[in-house]
Amino acid sequence: MKKYFTTTIGRLRLLALLEGISLIALIFIAVPLKYFYNNPSLTKKLGPIHGALFLLFVFNALRVGVEQQWKFKKTTWKVLIACFVPFGTFYIDYKILRNIKADKS
Repeated sequence: MKKYFTTTIGRLRLLALLEGISLIALIFIAVPLKYFYNNPSLTKKLGPIHGALFLLFVFNALRVGVEQQWKFKKTTWKVLIACFVPFGTFYIDYKILRNIKADKS
């Protein structure tokens, strides 16, 4: 668990998990509550949290891409596109991020 806080890859993986959970909660729980039950309270609370996690994920993905010298057309764009798709960050974590050897920084 310590590796998620001490390495850039670990932090990106943690952000991928949190961003993915927030996107799923927003799309499948908060938005239906807002439109079907006329209750926007959860959307108002979860929206900014998801926005902050989204930005942190994007900035950290670009940082890791530069540090790991990823080719943009091969890897970086896949990681960035994943945050727009529900369950995308989980897939990217499973297919790409968990296999990368992390340097401490």
